[in-house]
Amino acid sequence: MNARPNSWHSTTSRLILIYGALFVVWGAVLVGVIQWETTRYLNSVIDQMLQQRMHYIASTDPARLAATVDAAAAIDPHGIMSVGLFDKDHQPVAGNIDHLPSSLLRDGQVHLLRHGLPRPDRDAERVRARGLAATLPNGDILVIAKDISTIDGIGAIIRRALLWGVSLTIIPGLLGGFLLRRGPEKRIRALQEATGPIRQGDLSKRLPISRRGDELDQLAGIVNTMLGEIERLMNEVKGVCDNIAHDLRTPLTRLRARLYRTQQQLEGEPESALVESCIVDIDEVLTRFRALLRVSELEDRHRAACFDEVDVGQVLRQVHEFYAPLAEDRGQSFEIDIQSLSPVRADAHLLFEALANLVGNAIKFTPSGGKVSLRASMDKRGPRVDVIDSGPGIPADERDAVTRRFYRGDNSRTTGGSGLGLSIVSAIVRLHGYALDIGDATSNGARLTLYCYPLAADEKAGTCLSRSVPEVTPMTA
Repeated sequence: MNARPNSWHSTTSRLILIYGALFVVWGAVLVGVIQWETTRYLNSVIDQMLQQRMHYIASTDPARLAATVDAAAAIDPHGIMSVGLFDKDHQPVAGNIDHLPSSLLRDGQVHLLRHGLPRPDRDAERVRARGLAATLPNGDILVIAKDISTIDGIGAIIRRALLWGVSLTIIPGLLGGFLLRRGPEKRIRALQEATGPIRQGDLSKRLPISRRGDELDQLAGIVNTMLGEIERLMNEVKGVCDNIAHDLRTPLTRLRARLYRTQQQLEGEPESALVESCIVDIDEVLTRFRALLRVSELEDRHRAACFDEVDVGQVLRQVHEFYAPLAEDRGQSFEIDIQSLSPVRADAHLLFEALANLVGNAIKFTPSGGKVSLRASMDKRGPRVDVIDSGPGIPADERDAVTRRFYRGDNSRTTGGSGLGLSIVSAIVRLHGYALDIGDATSNGARLTLYCYPLAADEKAGTCLSRSVPEVTPMTA
């Protein structure tokens, strides 16, 4: 899968979301404080008005009190300021309040009417109101109340202002954040694409640096410096190893030739067997040197320019034909199963060498009478080759190490070889950008899977992959 970064996980997106959340929270708190202060202030003004009105009406001559109450109600036909006069039995005497509010205390203090008051201009509708009631010296009860729905309207206006403020801030902020995010994302993708060849072993590549000189460019510069130093050290180590292998081949070849001539001269003598064992040891050293130089040659990535369309099935048939006699001599069953495969871009000779090494190892480590299967099928992304054998397999803790040079596992120490076979395979696979997975077959045995298609950006070419690979069942005879 492609490791394309999630746009909403970027720093810019997170800053926008955090800023938006903080703005909404702070705006809500601010509006709440404003609304609370406004409501408190308006309530205090209404309370003063009610108390002043109560003082004025209550101080009226008792003989004219009912007429005064009716006059106060008449000048307010909408019932915004309601006035009511009730007798000792709570029966209405004057005013526009039909009945005495049961929840209103008659202590001369302003209270919020829990059940509200009816409005003459609104049919069967009750509105929130504040009022106060007082008992007059003659026993009558005077009630004055005021509609406070205006305060609720002011609160609604403030809340709508908050919504408009949030929308006018968040929407342009999101659009601006989207535009600001595109630049860093584009540069991150460019950096990610530039790291592809580096992950596949081409240390000569460098990360692109723009003219901005920002944090990303500084980070890319640091990485480029590290890559340059790593490349230098790797080239030094590689050069030393190659020079040793190359320089020692000539004297060893001369030594072998002299030992061979000595063996010819000592033919029939007891010393001839000793000389022959020395020649065998020198041949083994020369074989290792040739394999080591072969790995270095394969790591030269310029050979990839000569790739062409290759039929994987044809290469597999050649490998099967080449190793079938060896498997027969060892009493092994060597089977092949090839499905219809699409061509791949590769070097046919190198692909043959890699598959031959895999099959050769499977035959070498499979006991006599065992089974080796060569299977090819189409994966979701391209051809896939499975080499399955009934041998001891490779332990899980050694599967990453077996592709390193000269590494030999516990199962292979008693067999011949230089420990460079899978290193050559790994170099070929890495050169092509393919992947090699080492695992277990469904039954006892080993499975090596070669994926013959370019890897995604988050997959490392040439090494054992940590991905879910469907198990394959060895073919039956």
